[in-house]
Amino acid sequence: MNTSVSPDVETLLSDALLRRLDVPGPRYTSYPTADRFVEAFGHNEYRQALRQRAQGATVGGSGPLSIYIHIPFCEQLCYYCACNKIITKHKSRGAEYLVDLQREIDLHVVELGRTQPVSQLHLGGGSPTFLDDNELAALMAMLRGAFKLLPDAEVSIEVDPRTATPQRLRNLREMGFNRVSFGVQDFDPDVQVAVHRIQPFESVRELVAEARALRFESINADLIYGLPKQTPESFKRTIAQIAELRPTRIALYAYAHLPQRFKPQRRIDDHALPTAEQRIRMLRAGIAGFIANGYVYIGMDHFALPGDALAIAKRQGRLHRNFQGYTTQPDCDLISLGVSGIGRVGATYSQNAKTLDEYHDALDQGNFPIVRGLALTRDDLLRRAVIMALMCQGRVEFESIELAHLVKMHEVFAHEFEELKQLEKMGLVEVSDQDIQVTAMGWFFVRAVAMVFDRNLQADRVRERFSRII
Repeated sequence: MNTSVSPDVETLLSDALLRRLDVPGPRYTSYPTADRFVEAFGHNEYRQALRQRAQGATVGGSGPLSIYIHIPFCEQLCYYCACNKIITKHKSRGAEYLVDLQREIDLHVVELGRTQPVSQLHLGGGSPTFLDDNELAALMAMLRGAFKLLPDAEVSIEVDPRTATPQRLRNLREMGFNRVSFGVQDFDPDVQVAVHRIQPFESVRELVAEARALRFESINADLIYGLPKQTPESFKRTIAQIAELRPTRIALYAYAHLPQRFKPQRRIDDHALPTAEQRIRMLRAGIAGFIANGYVYIGMDHFALPGDALAIAKRQGRLHRNFQGYTTQPDCDLISLGVSGIGRVGATYSQNAKTLDEYHDALDQGNFPIVRGLALTRDDLLRRAVIMALMCQGRVEFESIELAHLVKMHEVFAHEFEELKQLEKMGLVEVSDQDIQVTAMGWFFVRAVAMVFDRNLQADRVRERFSRII
C-alpha cells in the first residue's frame, strides 16, 4: 500500500485542502450504507440468509463469525452522544435484557447450530460495563454455550472510565476479554463539564496502566474533536496526555453536531462550539501529534503503535472494515445481537429494532427482531468491492475486480473515472491503466475518494445524513 505518511503533515494538510474537502460523507463501515436499508427486509429474509450460511451457500458461510452485542444502558447522559442508549440507574434492567439476549442467541442456534466458530467478539453500547461482573460473566457463558469462541479470537469491550476500577479490569481479563476500549473524548475540565462527562486524567491513567499490566492485547482510547469549549490549545494538551498514556490504539473522531436528530445534543450551547478553522487546527494537531509520538496512521480516524495488530495488518495490506470500523479480521459474516445492532450475513445487511419494547415484542413472538435490512444487488456488490479496496488497501486493481465481477471497469465506471480526474489534480489519487492508487495525502481523505463510487450520493440532501469528513 503506497499510503505511507510523510512526517510533514503540515504541508500535506493545507488549510485550503481541508476546507475544500470538509463535506458530509459516509464512514463506509458498509456499502450500501445503513440509510439505504428498507423495511421490506425483515425476520423471514434474515432467517433465510442464516439458513443459506448454514448450508455453505453464502460468501462468508465457510469462515468464522464476528459477533457484536449492543448493551444500550448508561447511568449518565453525555450531551454529545449520538449512540442508541437508555439512561437509567435501575440495574435490574441489565438482568432483564440478558433474558432477551439469550432468546435471540437461541434463535440463531436453531438456524446455525451450536458450534459456529467465532473469531471476533465485541461488546459496545451504551456502556457494556453498566452490567455488573456477574451479568457479564453470565453473558460470556451464554455465548460460549452457543458458539465456539476460537483460542485466538479478538474479544473486546468498551469500558466507561467513570465507573471502572482496576479490579473491574482484572475481572474482565479473567472472563476472557483481551482488548479494551476507553471512552476518553477530552481531558480538559471545561470541555468535560460542557458535555456532562467528568473523568479526570489521573483516573484514566490508572486504568490504562492496569490494563497494560494485565496484558490486554490492545488498549484503545477514543477522542473527539469539535466539542464545545474545545480550543486548539486545550486539545493539544489532551493529545499530549493521551500520548503519555500510550494506548496501543487511538480513535480520533470528529463531533457531528446534529441536534435536530439527536435530542441530547440540544443541551449543547451552539455558541460554545469551535469554529471550522479551529476544528481544522485540532485535526491537524491530532494527526501530527500522534505521528510524532510514534503512532501509525491507519486510515480515517484510527492510529496504532507499530507493533499493534492493526498497524501490522496495514503494512501487510490485510486491513478490513466492518460495522465496528477497521479490523484485522478477514471479510466475514457479522451477527449483531441486541437493540439497534446492525449485522451482515452473506450478501445481506440487517438491523434490529431500535427500542427495547419493539425488540422484546419480536422475541415474544419467536421472531428475530429485524426491522429493516437489504439484499445486495450485483451493482451493490461491485461497488462495495471497489469502495472497500479503497478504504482498506488504498488501491483498486482493475484486473481482480473485473475477473471477480465480470465487468470492464472503464465501461461500468466511465462517469466515476471522469470525477476522479479532479481528485487526481488535487493529488489525492493516481490513476493508471491497471489501477487506482490513493496517495499519501489522499489517505487522509480516503472517504472523499470512496464517495466517487457511491451510487446513492446523488444529492446534497442525502449527504446531510452523514458526518462531515473533517
